[in-house]
Amino acid sequence: MEDREIRAALDVHWAASDANDFEVEHQIYREDAVLEYPQSGERIRGRRNIQASRFAQPNTKRFTVRRIIGAGDLWVTEFVLTYDGQPSYTVSIMEFDDGKVARETQYFGDAFEPGPSRAQWVERIP
Repeated sequence: MEDREIRAALDVHWAASDANDFEVEHQIYREDAVLEYPQSGERIRGRRNIQASRFAQPNTKRFTVRRIIGAGDLWVTEFVLTYDGQPSYTVSIMEFDDGKVARETQYFGDAFEPGPSRAQWVERIP
């Protein structure tokens, strides 16, 4: 699969994630895909289990993609995942095999106030 095709599939995936379209959101995954959340120590095996775990999540979610970079079988998406109005800055690392995600690892970071010691050099990001 060409890089432009993977990029297009990622665009569809993240748009479907934001729209809570669970069927389209999970078309990007292989049947035997693995999803890991290292910060909570969770591993979910299988596309349908990944989909079910996300469908069962009760919070209102919004996805704002900041950037997608990658080539070949390795792609990284930086996005803001907002749960019930609370933003979490997130990185998704996706490893592709035959045009589908075989493995995804997601890392989450909560927002925090900037340190006053570096204020003179800081440009605030919207």
